[in-house]
Amino acid sequence: MKKIFHPANERGHANHGWLNAYHSFSFANWHDEAKVRFGLLRVLNDDTIAPGMGFGTHPHDNMEIVTIPLSGVLEHKDSMGNIGQIKPGEIQAMSAGSGIYHSEYNGSKTEETRLFQIWVFPKVKNISPRYDQRKFNVNDRKNKFHIIVSPEKSDKTMWINQDAYFALGNFEKDHTAEYVIQHPGNGVYIMMIEGAIEIDGQKLSRRDAIGIWDTDKVILRSSVNSELLVIEVPMN
Repeated sequence: MKKIFHPANERGHANHGWLNAYHSFSFANWHDEAKVRFGLLRVLNDDTIAPGMGFGTHPHDNMEIVTIPLSGVLEHKDSMGNIGQIKPGEIQAMSAGSGIYHSEYNGSKTEETRLFQIWVFPKVKNISPRYDQRKFNVNDRKNKFHIIVSPEKSDKTMWINQDAYFALGNFEKDHTAEYVIQHPGNGVYIMMIEGAIEIDGQKLSRRDAIGIWDTDKVILRSSVNSELLVIEVPMN
């Protein structure tokens, strides 16, 4: 097993007033040669968007983009004609493919919107752009990992154009859990949303992250009630 620990306080940070953003990997004006990506995981942004504010229409291409709302409401509009709102418990997945324009705004005039946005390099380039949005039952992740994104096209997970998997887990205090690598050779990047856990002697608290590879499973133990995100990706 190989691993790399990324403390929360070493992430990139940019406060634009309307947007308070933390970057796990080099993004925009923040660059760290040691944190350009983890395997094919390119971006993991932890964003807080002020009421009524957001990202104006902008382009993307050849990137798999997954958005996980944590609180509030996010409004989405894109060049494929998709218009809607995304709330906690729902997941958004988009293949930018050959090219897409979209905008994202806080749909509330009074409350902040908090979210994770993740970018993964695609397996096949220049596919037709695609948008999907789905609601998941939070009870399905109680004391276990619930896979929400995968390369399989099914009614149980959202599809991604890569041999990658995303899972969410909510664990009670003193619970031991095992995450099994879904695709041989993949690594996992684990982000602590809330709480505290220990993995192979490494303790993680709120917004700490750890990358792990060259293993077929990861065992963790929660020291308090904890919520975490697992992003499994090819390493090259």
